[in-house]
Amino acid sequence: MLHPTSIPMPRRIFKRYLPDARTIREHPSLRFLGELLHDPGLWHLNRRSVSGAFAVGLFCMWVPIPLQMLLAALLAIVFRVNLPLSSALVWITNPLTMAPMFYAAHRLGAWMLDHQPVPLRFELSIDWLGNRLEQIWQPFLLGCGVFAVLSALLGFVLVRVFWRYHLIRRLQEKRLRHSLLSKRRRDAK
Repeated sequence: MLHPTSIPMPRRIFKRYLPDARTIREHPSLRFLGELLHDPGLWHLNRRSVSGAFAVGLFCMWVPIPLQMLLAALLAIVFRVNLPLSSALVWITNPLTMAPMFYAAHRLGAWMLDHQPVPLRFELSIDWLGNRLEQIWQPFLLGCGVFAVLSALLGFVLVRVFWRYHLIRRLQEKRLRHSLLSKRRRDAK
């Protein structure tokens, strides 16, 4: 039988990988938020705060704008969910994953709008942006929006289920230990 401290609770799992509050409060790019960063609700690691942070972070990772982390931080403040986790999850969208994610968003949006997907050959030029963006912005943004909502909901629900599973498992082990101790005491008499 496992000792209760050998099974990491979800809180311990997340705490292991997240930076501490002081490090984030002192980060130069977040100083403009001032006293808002001193709200203890932004640093809690409980089921509500972590599942909300997953929803915020996974939603923001699909928003095709620069400074997604700032948007995630602002939404974490508004919804009072874990700020470091919300901001960190945005990095699922990174230079390696961005192209396939946004291509999938464009394809989904084109399918939903019953448009023919535009073959995309990306060029970093004003001409390409002017011509291609006009053709793809509607399906692209629709796909991003759908994926954002679905990712946020799925992340929220999965964290809740994961957390509850761990809690139930810990309670079952505690009851088992208690019943074994009771049985040993009865047998010793």
